[in-house]
Amino acid sequence: MSELTQVLRHLIPLEDPNALIDLSTGDDAAVYSLGEGRALVVTLDFFTPVVDDPYDFGCIAATNALSDIYAMGAKPLFALNLFGFPRELLGKGWAEEILRGGFEVATAAGVPVMGGHSVDDREPKYGMVVVGEVQEDAIVTNSDAREGDNLVLTKPIGTGIITTAIKANQASSASIDAAICSMTTLNRESAQAMTEVGVLSATDITGYGLLGHLSNMLLHSKVAAELVLETIPLLPHVHALAAEGQVPSGTKRNLNDIKDRIDFDSVGELDQLILADAQTSGGLLICVEEGKTAELVKLLSNSTCQPALIGKVISGNPGSIKVI
Repeated sequence: MSELTQVLRHLIPLEDPNALIDLSTGDDAAVYSLGEGRALVVTLDFFTPVVDDPYDFGCIAATNALSDIYAMGAKPLFALNLFGFPRELLGKGWAEEILRGGFEVATAAGVPVMGGHSVDDREPKYGMVVVGEVQEDAIVTNSDAREGDNLVLTKPIGTGIITTAIKANQASSASIDAAICSMTTLNRESAQAMTEVGVLSATDITGYGLLGHLSNMLLHSKVAAELVLETIPLLPHVHALAAEGQVPSGTKRNLNDIKDRIDFDSVGELDQLILADAQTSGGLLICVEEGKTAELVKLLSNSTCQPALIGKVISGNPGSIKVI
């Protein structure tokens, strides 16, 4: 559990029969019942630039915000911009490029951007509020993983390490291009595939890293997991960049937060950091029944992602992970 989550969990408990999912389970979005089996799914996300190009930053931020809706098995309906930008830089054209990137991603997803809010801020920040809809009996949560489920990851990891290297001018063009391509690829088709086969539990991999998000899902599902290190896909040159010290502080905090839940066996410190790397606009981590795994992987392979079977849900201390 992250430090911020520990603070938020002490807020006054929510008492509303229509509030189906709130922050208590650490899910990707809030879900509110509209009655007659329909529910709203609402999320927001924003952050500072992770790449140099303002248009790419806008695309990444919008893709990232939409991901929470997809992770819940929902369909996004519309979005609102959240934008902070230095007033003295408004004449540079960068603000327009950030917003254009967000608009074009939302348009590609079939989601209208219906307004938003902006503030004068020393450091640019951009993201979105996204509102979606789902049938109550089709909600995908992070608390329904079951023993025997296979774990399927839809995008490689390592964006935190690469974006840190970008800021230090140490990332190769191959790493940058691969990271931007990954971060701007919508999880829409992955979500469609998992809902088609009837998946019950999934999450998207973002700031808490692969280990953190998986552990949180396992904790709320009261199960454990085993990961196979060599099956976990990485973006280009992530190992080399991490070895050079291009590791974000958030990644180090992630590892410290969850280290007591993880059995790393003979896994080295470098790989431990990579598995905890703080991601931006990562893929979906899907828990799928053994009998449905082949169908899911086939559907995912026909989409824009490259699915990887990385482990299995097992019995054990809730939230614990063994990496072999």
